[in-house]
Amino acid sequence: MAMSGGVDSAAAALALLEEGFRVKGVTFVFGHGAAATDDPLSEADIGQAELARRAAAALGIKHRVIDLREEFRRLVVEPFAAEYLRARTPNPCVECNRQVKFPALLRAAQEEGARWVATGHYVRVRENPDGTFSLLRGIDGKKDQSYVLYRLGQEELSRCLFPNGTATKEEVLARVASLGIHLVDMPESQDICFLAGWNYRDFLALNCPQCLDPGPILDTKKNLLGEHEGLAFYTVGQRRGLRVSSSRPLYVVRLEAENKAVVLGEREEVPGTYLEAENASWVRGEPPGREFWARAMVRYNSPPAPCRVTVAGDGFSLFFEKRVWAITPGQHAVVYDDDEVLGGGVIARGG
Repeated sequence: MAMSGGVDSAAAALALLEEGFRVKGVTFVFGHGAAATDDPLSEADIGQAELARRAAAALGIKHRVIDLREEFRRLVVEPFAAEYLRARTPNPCVECNRQVKFPALLRAAQEEGARWVATGHYVRVRENPDGTFSLLRGIDGKKDQSYVLYRLGQEELSRCLFPNGTATKEEVLARVASLGIHLVDMPESQDICFLAGWNYRDFLALNCPQCLDPGPILDTKKNLLGEHEGLAFYTVGQRRGLRVSSSRPLYVVRLEAENKAVVLGEREEVPGTYLEAENASWVRGEPPGREFWARAMVRYNSPPAPCRVTVAGDGFSLFFEKRVWAITPGQHAVVYDDDEVLGGGVIARGG
């Protein structure tokens, strides 16, 4: 059981114990701020591990800590910074789950001889009649976290348990109240956990100094409006903090890596009608067809919007029935059939 020291993972562990499972807790140390991987653990890391240890003790289960700082930095933090050089706005949580958290959880299970792995995510898994497994949205729509887990495949889903997927947040809170200990309601998955209080500018200055290179602010007709202090501080759809004066509202329409430009335009010029995604991943191994209708989320917690999906090569295109807000390169487009996650990919461009 992946235990963060928070409410959700403790409630999931308690639910499994009540079902009769033998549960062992594991806490991963990912590192916070810009500390080197061979530095002593930060106070934030130590504090989180201690919260998890206390929760495990209250549950009466064994617990251990695994240091994943080196692979987290290599597989998540460094690519996160590199994406800004491509004028993209990344979501590191998706890659953390796919490349670091779940592989480590499965390794720990193998070492312990455990059949199952579990987390406190608000999602569900369904075994289908053909023996495949589907990833489903959690029943609490406000807490659903399927967006950040869409890259889990059949091997992972066949071994995953998500007890919170069939519960509301209120039910989860009530479940852990019986433990009689203070638990932290951990931040949502879209938060950049590894900043841990670090100033965003300072973090990028150390990890990606080129991200702070200045460049022009242009309008969509290439007129110069001003100068920015780094593409990393802008994202598609942004309206505030643009550092320009205008008689009308302006929004970030796109970021151009080749000339380090921020391009501003009217609201209707912000991409929202279609997108092209790359590096696609399909939960059941293949998409349901080369062309089909579905719903898609273009960022965490955005409402799934009706769209036509066209699959080509290792990517796909989405054409929306109605405009969605601010299609942003670097974010993930996740495709759904009702509550089932079909798959998704990284947004390469939008219009």
